[in-house]
Amino acid sequence: MDPLTQAAVIDAVRPVKDPELNLSIVDLGLLREVEIDAEEGHVTLGLTLTSPMCPMGPQIMEAARNAVLRMPGVKFCGVDLVWSPPWDPRVDATEDARAELGIWD
Repeated sequence: MDPLTQAAVIDAVRPVKDPELNLSIVDLGLLREVEIDAEEGHVTLGLTLTSPMCPMGPQIMEAARNAVLRMPGVKFCGVDLVWSPPWDPRVDATEDARAELGIWD
C-alpha cells in the first residue's frame, strides 16, 4: 500500500475541477491545507472557494472528499472551508491556471 502523504493526497484531488472554470481546484489554489493522521487513516482538507457564494461549493467539496476516500488506507475525510485569506487567482493559482483565466503578469 502506498504511504498516505500530502503529495499523494494532492495528486488524488488534482483531477477535481471547478465546474464553472473547468480547471483543477489544486491548480486554482483552492486546496489550502492537507492534514493527515496516517495511523488512523484520517485526512482533513482545507478548501477555499472562488467566492463565498460559489454555487458549486457543495459539489466541489464532495468531489474532493470522494477523491480522497478512494485512496488506499483512508477511512475518513473531512473538508473544512477556509476563507482567510480570500482566494486571489493572481497569488493562489498556478501559472498555467492564470493563463487559462487570462491573467498575465
